[in-house]
Amino acid sequence: MKANQLSRLIQINHVLAKHRLDEVIKAIHLLRPLRYFSFLSPHRWRNKQSTLPRGERLRLALQDLGPIFVKFGQVLSTRRDLLPPDIANSLAKLQDQVAPFPAEQAKQLIDKAYEAESLNELFAHIEPEPLASASIAQVHAATLKNGEQVVIKLVRPGIEPIIKRDIALLYTLASFAERYWSEGKRLRPREIVAELEKNLFDELDMLREASSASQLQRNFEGTTLLYVPKIYWKLTKPNILVQERIYGTPISYTEGLIAKGVDMAKLAEMGVEIFFTQVFKHSFFHADMHPGNIMVDIHDPKNPKYVAVDFGIMGTLSPDDQRYLAENFLAFFNHDYRRVAELHVQSGWVPADTRLDEFEAAIRSVCEPIFARPLKEISFGQLLLRLFQTARRFNMEVQPQLVLLQKTLLNIEGLGRDLYPDLDLWKTAKPILETWMKEKMGWQAALRTLQQEAPHWAETLPEMPRLLYDLSKRAQEGQFNVNLASADIQQLRKEIKQASYRSAAVTAGAAFLVGAAVITGLDGYATTMFAGLPILSWVFGLWGLSLIYFSISKKS
Repeated sequence: MKANQLSRLIQINHVLAKHRLDEVIKAIHLLRPLRYFSFLSPHRWRNKQSTLPRGERLRLALQDLGPIFVKFGQVLSTRRDLLPPDIANSLAKLQDQVAPFPAEQAKQLIDKAYEAESLNELFAHIEPEPLASASIAQVHAATLKNGEQVVIKLVRPGIEPIIKRDIALLYTLASFAERYWSEGKRLRPREIVAELEKNLFDELDMLREASSASQLQRNFEGTTLLYVPKIYWKLTKPNILVQERIYGTPISYTEGLIAKGVDMAKLAEMGVEIFFTQVFKHSFFHADMHPGNIMVDIHDPKNPKYVAVDFGIMGTLSPDDQRYLAENFLAFFNHDYRRVAELHVQSGWVPADTRLDEFEAAIRSVCEPIFARPLKEISFGQLLLRLFQTARRFNMEVQPQLVLLQKTLLNIEGLGRDLYPDLDLWKTAKPILETWMKEKMGWQAALRTLQQEAPHWAETLPEMPRLLYDLSKRAQEGQFNVNLASADIQQLRKEIKQASYRSAAVTAGAAFLVGAAVITGLDGYATTMFAGLPILSWVFGLWGLSLIYFSISKKS
């Protein structure tokens, strides 16, 4: 671990101590050895915020620690079934009420972005105070010269180095987890950090977000399910997004929605339909669906319409993952747990030598108690616990490409629980998946595939006889070789070699430390002393510690 990363850990410890979150420091194993540094913090002894409620102290701590921690708080805020109400209410403020950067700084960013043009020619007015402020960006209301109302989304200045610093720390911690934790290989922490890194840096690119909004708008064009605001491409820059200003009722304001006579059952069912349509029909889904990014158009309360904002994090699935997930869902809806087990083995999500009968029984014990029950009767905490136990027992590896989907599922399920606790998720989702499977797996799907592939086959089929002849001739002449030297094998050799070096270094380091202790304990041994210990003990001890340190460091 590098010095700056150790410094960051100490800083995290200080922030938690500043907000008097001692129980958090004790709960995080990594921070326990550093807890003594918190006593050196002036905030520990001179703290005006210690009288705040625990939820507010946790929110302020996450806000001080930076965007990655704010993202974590946003996800937690949607899980009111897992958190005490006071903490959930405080964390909900992280969705759109993070401390904003100054208005003067915002104006400077806008001036710089449009330096070739006068702002007075583009905008009639820009509100100096932000409408909302989140972990990555903040939003200001504005009016164009033609009178159209828009919002300007600005990336927080100086945020990229902060994200890089914390991502580097996460990579180091993930490497330690893989190396020294028995569950590390199965959970694949480095690949999960890589997925998080990609998503965070994608979120900093406003041009990418604008293109995602345009794609989502096209996907739902002509439907009454979801409205996506218009993008003003001429005014959008890499760090500034200008889009139509929309009005609606926040999805979290359930009391107001009910008071306006909104059909909550229909609203919840529409949310499920939107999610499954994005994931399985479009393979392009909004992956940051916390309440701060979703509103409801209630001009017609009996036919409400969702309005989405913030398209910085969008997820996609490969055709194979799509099919396996859809088949898993349908098998679950039909109580076919044997099929669920087979699909997990076929997809490689569990080892090939897994006993299907045992895995089927484990899946049944997890799924059967929650089947056909409304959300309000399902203990999500207990479900997660059982899923983790099953995954550990059968050595089920985490799939990094599905992390975004799992995060979105957490958000959607939490929203559904708040909107309409009597929602039967299974009854709502099953028809959508059955329709999708018919489109993808039926004879019409096969015909579409043939039509798509026909031009390619027409081009390659004439070459097939010659290719087959060349292949058979090379095989007869003994010129047919299979190259087994892959990059993976080379990497494995390198890791084995490094592991042997590290083991040797640790053994040598331990031997030097033992030697230092023996020399110190020798009776009648007279030599030059320093700080009460023989010089040779210092040499052996420091050399031993150095060998051990470099054996576990990243560059060993």
